Amino acid sequence: METPIVKVENLSHRYNIQWAIRDINFEITRNGVYGLLGSNGAGKSTTMNIMCGVLKPTEGNVYINDISLQDHPIAAKSQIGFLPQQAPLYMDMTVNEYLTHCARMRHIPPKNISEAVRRVMTYCDITHFEKRVIRNLSGGYQQRVGIAQAIVHNPSVVIFDEPTNGLDPNQIIEVRHLIQEIARDKTVILSTHILREVQSICNYIYMIEQGTLVFSGTIEKFYNYIEPNSLIISLISAPPMEELRTIPGVTSVEEIGGTRYRLRFSERQDITTRIAETSVARGWRLNELRLEKSSLDSIFAELSRYKQS
Repeated sequence: METPIVKVENLSHRYNIQWAIRDINFEITRNGVYGLLGSNGAGKSTTMNIMCGVLKPTEGNVYINDISLQDHPIAAKSQIGFLPQQAPLYMDMTVNEYLTHCARMRHIPPKNISEAVRRVMTYCDITHFEKRVIRNLSGGYQQRVGIAQAIVHNPSVVIFDEPTNGLDPNQIIEVRHLIQEIARDKTVILSTHILREVQSICNYIYMIEQGTLVFSGTIEKFYNYIEPNSLIISLISAPPMEELRTIPGVTSVEEIGGTRYRLRFSERQDITTRIAETSVARGWRLNELRLEKSSLDSIFAELSRYKQS
């Protein structure tokens, strides 16, 4: 049986009498980018802080490569890299000085520190700034330095909290690309409330609402959480919209530009077959037919309402 890279087991935590999270369980068995979603106050920050070893849970445990975070915290934390929302940068140090300091803090043997620092500077494309004082770098490059400190000790799990917060559009694209590169040989857990971030780089999603796990699955499964009730078609020889409404199961038709239409239907079974067959029979020359996915916003809202009800 494959040993999970990350295992979260029966995780619960409370502040005074209020439970922040309750009985959260999941396993990660392969590398990739895993999104940790949730509304403000949902419990995702509590979960993330426990996984990083910053907060001790009231109940449950976290295992990193089968190492208990509670029983062997130093060994488990050596496998984790963490970039909080506010990067822990020493602004008056140069990039090289800061990363060397971080390498020492991570107990990298002195003879290997220079090589480790050089490796992450190259990886994060900041070598040309190694002698620059951190406060003189742009926001995007400061974030790269923050990412470098999180991976300087070559951890197997890297946790990012809102890693693109406050960056401009070009910097966001660059940081997302860097995160995807890191995920090629590491497990990346990304805590965010930006749904476009999830759409752009996540392979898998965990969503927490009111302290419990309400969704766990691939990005494709997340998209299909709400059963689609509309589809998009394009017809070369388009008929009047009234004729499209005569297709059995179609409840409404909306023109969305040119010869493209949005068709809403009452039941999904055989609807695409009926449309294709009708198009052939009436010579409409169908050249596009696809189910319309729900937006991430609507799915997020639906999952939030589900938990509240």
